Amino acid sequence: MTTSISVRDLWKVYGPNPERIVGSPDALLSRSELRRKTGCTAAVRDVSFDVAEGEVFVVMGLSGSGKSTLVRCMTRLVEPTAGSVSIQGEDILHADASRLREIRRSKFSMVFQHFGLLPHRRVVDNVAFGLEINGMRRDQRHARAQEVIELVGLQGYEQAYPAQLSGGMQQRVGLARALASDPAVMFFDEPFSALDPLIRRDMQTEVIRLHNEVGKTMVFITHDIHEALRLGDRIAIMRDGGIVQVGTPEELIAQPADDYVANFVLDFPKSHVLTLRWIARPATSDDELRGPELPATMVVRDAARTILDAAGPVRVVDGGQLIGVVSTEEVLAVIAGVHA
Repeated sequence: MTTSISVRDLWKVYGPNPERIVGSPDALLSRSELRRKTGCTAAVRDVSFDVAEGEVFVVMGLSGSGKSTLVRCMTRLVEPTAGSVSIQGEDILHADASRLREIRRSKFSMVFQHFGLLPHRRVVDNVAFGLEINGMRRDQRHARAQEVIELVGLQGYEQAYPAQLSGGMQQRVGLARALASDPAVMFFDEPFSALDPLIRRDMQTEVIRLHNEVGKTMVFITHDIHEALRLGDRIAIMRDGGIVQVGTPEELIAQPADDYVANFVLDFPKSHVLTLRWIARPATSDDELRGPELPATMVVRDAARTILDAAGPVRVVDGGQLIGVVSTEEVLAVIAGVHA
């Protein structure tokens, strides 16, 4: 797959002489020990990962884990201490101020928790604001704004002011504004944290729908594991400035790297994420190979009724190849949350 974003050896250290920390023995100290010894804080610590083109990559962690600092380093809202961030093959950390402005206009857009809408401008002009800054003619930018307004479900509200909209609708305006310039990459920094739970879920659904329709590469920051597992193709779990584990939702649920990750996913229903591939076992006799057939990619929750109703184990296949069988016992173990 084509790599859209490549982050390598990224550090952000706050404090006196931060560049001296990177590559020194002090870099191996814990966050508290480093602060006590040097007066420095490593907000982002030696982070490396790739994001594939068209992927939704979620960065998740508790408050203070470094996730928001990471996304700000990736967009150079905060200047990293060391490392590289390449977007579509260009290391933006080497871009001068003029080139950085051009990259921000053409390659990526950002959506934040605080909508940042212009209160004196109507929806259509808020959506078109970035295009106006880029010098696009009024008729052209309004035509483009109308396209994305319809895409995010705001048709009929073009002439409304932000104060006349609900929080969820204001965030839709923010989404439309970010989409208007047709960026290759979209960065989301906890955009739905201030919304009520039901509106938040609606906005998550909207992001999923938009991703399916426009296929943008998305980097999504959140502290909510349910949001991360729902949205992410892959998820990076952060702690104390570093990445603990990167994996698909299935991998985090089935193979947490340590107790820290395991505690994050502890209360999430495993049957909603795990596929039959993860719970299939070898058949113990020919009799176990006579049951119905289900694809390995099917989520356990969706397969449960067929398996529970079957007279014996169900065959699990991938690309026409048998990879094992699943019986009632394996399904009930997942539903009960005891699958390892």
